[in-house]
Amino acid sequence: MDLLQSIILGIVQGLTEFLPISSSAHLRIVPAFFGWDDPGAGFTAVVQLGTMLAEVIYFRRDLLRIGTRWAASLRRPELRSQLDARMGWYLIWATIPIGVLGLLFEDSIKTTFRALELIACTLIALGIVLLIADRRGTRHRPITDLQLRDGLIMGAAQTLALVPGVSRSGATLTAGLFLGLERAAAARFSFLLSIPAVVLSGLYQAYELVTGKTPGDAGAGEIVVATLLAFVTGYAAIAFLLRYLVTHSLAVFVAYRIVLGVILLALAIPGVID
Repeated sequence: MDLLQSIILGIVQGLTEFLPISSSAHLRIVPAFFGWDDPGAGFTAVVQLGTMLAEVIYFRRDLLRIGTRWAASLRRPELRSQLDARMGWYLIWATIPIGVLGLLFEDSIKTTFRALELIACTLIALGIVLLIADRRGTRHRPITDLQLRDGLIMGAAQTLALVPGVSRSGATLTAGLFLGLERAAAARFSFLLSIPAVVLSGLYQAYELVTGKTPGDAGAGEIVVATLLAFVTGYAAIAFLLRYLVTHSLAVFVAYRIVLGVILLALAIPGVID
C-alpha cells in the first residue's frame, strides 16, 4: 500500500463509518474498483481507531457524564434508576454479543465475509430492511425512554456488522427504529454503542499486525496517515448525520446502498473486479 492509497482509504473510512452504508464494505470495494490489493480486516479495524477517537471527542460530555454516574451508582443504589447510570449498563451488556461472536468468527471475518458478492447482497438486503424500519417505525420514543431490552436488541443487531456491507450504524439504527425510537435518539445510542466494540477490535487487530499474526502490506506510516484522516472526516460525518436525521429520512442512504450493491454484483459475478 502506498501513501495515496492510505490517504484515500482513510478519508473513505471516516466518511462511511457513521453513515449507514458500511465503512468495512467501502474499504473492500474501493480497492477492488481501483485494482488495489485488499487492505485486509486488520487494516480496517486499526484505522477505525481514528473514527473511534472522533466519537470519543464528539461525545466526551456524554461519556464523562455516563461514566461518572454509572460508577457512582455502584455505591449509591438510589442513582441506578437514572438514565446515565442505566446507559452505562446498557452499553456494557450490549457490547458483549459482538465481542463473543467477533472472536468465534475471527477467521471468517478475515476471509469468507470479505467476498464481494456477499458484500453486495448485504448492502442491498440491509438497505431494504432499513427502509422498512424508517417507514414503519413510530419514532415517538426519545433517548430518555431507552430500556435494557432496547440496548440488548441493538447490541444483538450490532453483531451483524461483522459482515462487511451490513454497517454497524445501519444495523443498530434499523433495530432502534423498529423499537420506536426517534431517528436522532437511535443514532446517538448507536454511536455510543460502537465505541467499546471499535476500541476492543482496533486494539486487538493492532496487536495482531504488530506481532505479525495478521498479514498486511500497509506500513506504519500509511496506517497512521489513514487513521488521522479517518479521525478528521469521521468527526465531520458524526456532526452531519445527527443534524440530518432531525428533519430527514434515511431514504438517500437506502438508495445508495441498493445502487452500489447492484453495481457491485454486476461487476463481481462475471469477475470484472476481484
